[in-house]
Amino acid sequence: MSVKETSLLTRPGRDAGAALRWGARGTAGATIAAGLKFENVYHAYDGNESIAGLSLEIAPGEVLCLLGHSGCGKTTLMRIAAGVERQASGRVLINGREVSGAGGFVPPERRGVGLMFQDYALFPHMTILDNVMFGLTNLPREAAKREALASLARVGLEGYAGDYPHALSGGEQQRVALARAIAPRPGVLLMDEPFSGLDRRLRDNVREETLAILRETRATCIIVTHDPEEAMRMGDRIALMRRGRLVQHGTADDLYNNPESIFVARFFSEVNQFTGTVADGGVDTPLGLLPGSGYNTGVKVDAGQKVDVCVRPQGILVGNPEEGGVVGRISSRRFVGEVDLLSIVVDGLDDPVHARVRAGGGYRAGMDVGLTTDPKDVLVFPAED
Repeated sequence: MSVKETSLLTRPGRDAGAALRWGARGTAGATIAAGLKFENVYHAYDGNESIAGLSLEIAPGEVLCLLGHSGCGKTTLMRIAAGVERQASGRVLINGREVSGAGGFVPPERRGVGLMFQDYALFPHMTILDNVMFGLTNLPREAAKREALASLARVGLEGYAGDYPHALSGGEQQRVALARAIAPRPGVLLMDEPFSGLDRRLRDNVREETLAILRETRATCIIVTHDPEEAMRMGDRIALMRRGRLVQHGTADDLYNNPESIFVARFFSEVNQFTGTVADGGVDTPLGLLPGSGYNTGVKVDAGQKVDVCVRPQGILVGNPEEGGVVGRISSRRFVGEVDLLSIVVDGLDDPVHARVRAGGGYRAGMDVGLTTDPKDVLVFPAED
């Protein structure tokens, strides 16, 4: 796309459909993907442990989403990989070569790692072109200019190379930061919550196009996020962290359908939680005897054992009380578009049961209903102390 052609477009980022006009797919320069590995990494701030013996391996060309609440250590781990932070112990390896550890330390500029900050970190006194060229110091100026313009063309901003960051919207600045990160063709690209500053309507389109660019460049990528939906949409695998530790690592399907703890289950969806006892043919709960099949297979429970039972709201099936199930009374109904959110009072439970049902079912507060469950949305864990 020429500068003239790009300038004829409506400024990308100014409306909900703008992110669809980034430029033709398949034009991003490819790179040689690098494997990244953390081995038993520890880190602390002023004596407070931030990373606790974490080991994790990211395959070449893989997009990994590093997920967790604020303060869990995910950004610290990314900074350790980039070389802007040093761990207290453990090793970091890129393509099997130790870049940080007892064997030595490779400075950030020699690691082949690109870093995209949450606030984009664009230089306000430099043009968009100069911002993108900033990391291309190893090339002659004309060659660096060509690479920078090619990166800007891929994100649909070649026509604004002479503008300054303050003239761009938040979505456009995010795309400039992405262009700057991919221009040197890093073997590993690290992105720290890159979409958090965008409004929801724009965010989905920007994420889709960003993922397309990552696939084209074939760089190994770590995306730091606290949004489970974002992690499930973008990551080949997800690494969920809590208090500096790796809680569970796998595909989105693994973490959603086979969570290894209630923490993981709650992170990916709202749940109704009950106490139950494993019995012949199922689990005895306030919602009745739940069938003994369809539970998360990664957690082992034995007969007679006390367990915590989690049922996702969409797994609460609401019907006519005369047709069976545990009887409950609807205390509130909220319409949220395609579904109704119901709160249902059940004898023996201190908290109401929450259900998501298709809108238009005629449910209203005060109505008695019968409750059953869908086994695929029932999760069982050994009871926590």
